[in-house]
Amino acid sequence: MKKLLIPLTVALLAACGGPDLSEIPAATADEVVRVEPLSWWTGMETPLQLMIQGKDITSYDVRIEGGRGVRVTKITDAENPDFIFVDVRIGELAKPGVYTLVFKEENGPKTFRYPYIIRGRDKVSKKSFTTGDLIYLIMPDRFANGDPTNDESYSTTAPAYDDGSAVAWRIPELLEKCDREAPLARHGGDLQGIIDHLDYLEDLGVTAIWSTPMLLDNQDFESYHGYACEDYYHIDPRFGDNALYRTFVEKAHEKGIKVIMDIVTNHCGTGHWWMTEAPFHDWYHHHDDYMQMNAQFSVYMDPHASKTDRERQESGWFVPMMPDMNLDNPYTLRYFQQWAVWWVEYAGLDGLRVDTYPYNEPEPMSRWCAAVRKEYPWINIVGECWDTSIPQLAYWQDDNPNKDGFDSNLPAIMDFPLRDAMIAALCEDQVWWNEGMTRVYNVIAQDFAYEDIDNMLIFFANHDHPRTADILRADPARMKLAIGLLATLRGIPQLYYGDEMGFLERPGFGNDGSKRIDFPGGWEGDQKDLFTAEGRAEAGGSFAELHDFTKTLLRWRKGKDVIHHGKTLHFLSRENVGRHNITDNTYGYFRYDDSDTVYVFVNNSLDEKPLPWHRYAEFRPGEARARDVITGEEITLSDSVRLAPKSILVAEF
Repeated sequence: MKKLLIPLTVALLAACGGPDLSEIPAATADEVVRVEPLSWWTGMETPLQLMIQGKDITSYDVRIEGGRGVRVTKITDAENPDFIFVDVRIGELAKPGVYTLVFKEENGPKTFRYPYIIRGRDKVSKKSFTTGDLIYLIMPDRFANGDPTNDESYSTTAPAYDDGSAVAWRIPELLEKCDREAPLARHGGDLQGIIDHLDYLEDLGVTAIWSTPMLLDNQDFESYHGYACEDYYHIDPRFGDNALYRTFVEKAHEKGIKVIMDIVTNHCGTGHWWMTEAPFHDWYHHHDDYMQMNAQFSVYMDPHASKTDRERQESGWFVPMMPDMNLDNPYTLRYFQQWAVWWVEYAGLDGLRVDTYPYNEPEPMSRWCAAVRKEYPWINIVGECWDTSIPQLAYWQDDNPNKDGFDSNLPAIMDFPLRDAMIAALCEDQVWWNEGMTRVYNVIAQDFAYEDIDNMLIFFANHDHPRTADILRADPARMKLAIGLLATLRGIPQLYYGDEMGFLERPGFGNDGSKRIDFPGGWEGDQKDLFTAEGRAEAGGSFAELHDFTKTLLRWRKGKDVIHHGKTLHFLSRENVGRHNITDNTYGYFRYDDSDTVYVFVNNSLDEKPLPWHRYAEFRPGEARARDVITGEEITLSDSVRLAPKSILVAEF
């Protein structure tokens, strides 16, 4: 720890509004390369620790001037002499404004200054995403190109910081250019494109947007997806800038749409600046030879797991272009805690989605979650725990009674077992015992394993999966079953962009990029415009039919509290075939509470099926008058009702 030299005269001047700093020269680009977080706020629970990079910065003392209640309490030198970590106390008397970091050479006369903004925070209470929401997942590069001028924006001219500071961001040379013909290249979609189509999303019934990462990803190949971050505090210029991201959140809020940021704590990109100059050697995981993670989540709860297997899971790299961060380093962990808090506060976010959650070190990530939730008790955070084992998936949810005592502090998890069950079931026509819709029944039957079934994110596809319509043989009827299940089962539903119209993979390539197709109508000159009713009608096929089916269910679900919070009662379907009793590939369930009931019957078979209404006597004896949610017609629920092959009935009564 450095000795903090704050002369009495300086303290007195600060109490009177601060000393005259005009004669101290401003820091050059070499003297202060960067200060992160970019800014901070008064009244925060999270203590502020600045990471400051500059040439031989460890040879300087630091103080902060600009008003009462703000002071440096600790300075820690990193292993790298070009980095220091400065703890700053922002007291109750602190006022918003531009403060000044003053650097004084320890053994010399040199002094320079650097501006730092402290804002007043928005104290309006927030509400995060819940079961009442429909989350729409967007890959911004493939959604819509609202600003073609940023497609070829490769200038290294440094604009002012988008947070309002007078200090410039040195934009690196952007390596990958747009090429819509190449599935793995950038295609030009951006923030303005999402803003321009918020009306479409609102009309569809979307209440929350999860976008894949939009921070700078400057890989020279396949940078469009954003998961190889190279600057955690700046939006990629090909998407827009920080100010436009904040505008996007504001515009979404005006439409009643929440915004969830996709963040990656496990890994960065090989082009990140700290890959050549990190504060500590163990800032990220180093290996003599490249070590791939083993993707074996069981090592955390397996009582027989070897240390070798656990170490490989925790510290192996995700892929060669994505180095693994070391969250056991307390400064690395603190960096990522503050980074998440900064974006929530700066942009007014409504929630977070954490990529590759179990690849992180579990205990530090538990502290990461706790820190973010301490600052924002209202916030929901969902982790990508790609595990189809229900007990292993449940391990990662907050308050799960794990035998090893581990608590993740992670409120929500993604329901991969249900996803796989739905997709497998909807592909099966000839079924036996535990196949077909019995797969879905069996997953729902294991809800006892989860601590909070309302905080399960349910989905049938995201950006890491093949296009659902490709799996389901481009069959609109099967797509309707998937959408119907998504809209009525327990949990928080998430829909992948374009699945409301059965988008298909771009033929002839067979890679991730060809699955992450452009939304027709998002680019000037597109032959189809599926954002508009007229364009969907002109395009023909099932685009309009599927869209309208999805819209009907999602807009209905939006105001249906029994779907958001109701209980589930489901019924296993069997029929006799010779001497065997097998599933008939149907599934019936009720969502209910004290005042409302919804009945869902899925006929996933190739035959017309009667409603087995008599089997529901324990819940509803006798016939029932109801409204068919999809058609709007009044119907009588009884054994005489028959459902067409590959169809779904959603009835409220």
